[in-house]
Amino acid sequence: MAKQEQPLQGEALIKEVCRRIRVARCYWDAHNNHACRGERERALALYNTLTKEQKDKIPQELRVWLRYRSEKYFGEHRTPPHSKRKSK
Repeated sequence: MAKQEQPLQGEALIKEVCRRIRVARCYWDAHNNHACRGERERALALYNTLTKEQKDKIPQELRVWLRYRSEKYFGEHRTPPHSKRKSK
């Protein structure tokens, strides 16, 4: 029987948000946009569950990258990524 995971809370949730933003930035630096987009979306989903006080505990550099800089490249106004064509 699989063990059910408890949702993250408090400091563990803050730590996980920071970790996911850092992973997304690593993918960004490596020019791996597909992986970066997925990790950024997971980080943003968790970030949006935080309270204002918890958001203030996220380092500003990470918040800026998540909310503004990456929005420029991955926002809704951008053309969605294309799937790779299969060669015959």
